[in-house]
Amino acid sequence: MLLPARRNLGALGVVALAATLLAANGGSEAAHTRRVTQTHGARRYSFRTVHVYPHEASAFTQGLEYRGGFLYEGTGIAGRSTLRKEKLETGEVVEEVSLAPDLFGEGITVINQHIVQLTWQTHLGFVYDQASFRKLRSFTYTGEGWGLANDGKVIYMSDGTSEIRCLDPLTLSEQRRITVHDGNQPVTELNELECVRGEIYANVWHSNRIARIKPADGAVIGWIDLSGLVSGLDLHDEEAVLNGIAYDSMGDRLFVTGKLWPKLFEIKLVSSK
Repeated sequence: MLLPARRNLGALGVVALAATLLAANGGSEAAHTRRVTQTHGARRYSFRTVHVYPHEASAFTQGLEYRGGFLYEGTGIAGRSTLRKEKLETGEVVEEVSLAPDLFGEGITVINQHIVQLTWQTHLGFVYDQASFRKLRSFTYTGEGWGLANDGKVIYMSDGTSEIRCLDPLTLSEQRRITVHDGNQPVTELNELECVRGEIYANVWHSNRIARIKPADGAVIGWIDLSGLVSGLDLHDEEAVLNGIAYDSMGDRLFVTGKLWPKLFEIKLVSSK
């Protein structure tokens, strides 16, 4: 599948995702121990797979959140972009709206009974009613739209750079920016976001790494290495990369998936010495 020149597609090497996935039984407790290269003292984490769930293999995952027993997902590709509500256990889509054919859907976040969704290069976002999926309004922003997350007070937005924008949840106006850095090195190409226990988790595009970020100053305090998560899956598209983090705050469950992945994973983090 040929994609538009999205974020210099093909200019970056594709990171190999390899190790052991016990997909045959979705409730596998298999342990995975992997290393992540890190030079600035941030804590390192590998993972343990707790459960494997089905995921729509045609979904170009751009945003993912868990609320009230359901997954909410935003998907991309012009002509195929959607906003969806899905059953976690089965992957069944129970609610869906499609974006206009010329729009490339990006990150989403659920806040105050609303769903906010970005688009990539059209500087256009949408607000939907969470219950009905009815579009309530649109809004605009400068630059590219990549990922969204919120902590109940602030909406965080990534744009593919090392900066995370802080938006007012009511007006969606930009209040300030956080520059994400590991030591004195900026961390660029931040993509899908999730707020987890006072931190921001961020996928690094075309990477098997998730950064754990302090919202106060943008410091990376940990790196999660998910190398090996999708070993055994038949992934042929070079854009079938890690992208999608959702957190169940009530059940303390962390879910991850990727673009065009047929599986979604519940994982536990394992601190690496």
